[in-house]
Amino acid sequence: MSLEAWAKNGWLQPHQTSRQQLGDLLAIVDRDLADAAAGGLSQDCRFGIAYNAALKLCTMLLYAQGHRPEKNLAHYRNLQALPLILGAAWDDDADYLDTCRAKRNTAEYDAIGQVSTGEADELIAFPKSSVPPPLPGCRRNTLHSLPSPRSEYFVGQGGQAVSCETSSAADLDEYLRRDTLALAH
Repeated sequence: MSLEAWAKNGWLQPHQTSRQQLGDLLAIVDRDLADAAAGGLSQDCRFGIAYNAALKLCTMLLYAQGHRPEKNLAHYRNLQALPLILGAAWDDDADYLDTCRAKRNTAEYDAIGQVSTGEADELIAFPKSSVPPPLPGCRRNTLHSLPSPRSEYFVGQGGQAVSCETSSAADLDEYLRRDTLALAH
């Protein structure tokens, strides 16, 4: 399937994002990852907070493609769009996040004590361990950091929503001129 097919089925709606909106979502990701790692919470809560961070990253990718999911199954669609946007190499990550979605739902709505420390730690580390390879002109990419003075958030070729820390603003500007949608704030 494709995002276009999803839209035809009514599973996606058009959405125009902004640099501000994506920056706000990234701030939520950073807050949630910090909160989940801080300690003093149950493993269920740490997991739920980390899940929210991963979900926001997937949401950003879908928004950057000009879509938002219909309310029904919104979390599921955000997660399952990952390989549609970034490619089939991300199928396992989408499946992992869907498993996390189901576990989070059980811990949130049905019963406490559903998540182990290892599961919470794994999900907290997931956004940091699942970073796409560096884009041209970038020293490194991150999916989880707030912009530094020399970072820009953008969607590059293949739909990668990343922060690109460049050696200079000119390097980034050159890359952004080459078929890249800038989404910085």
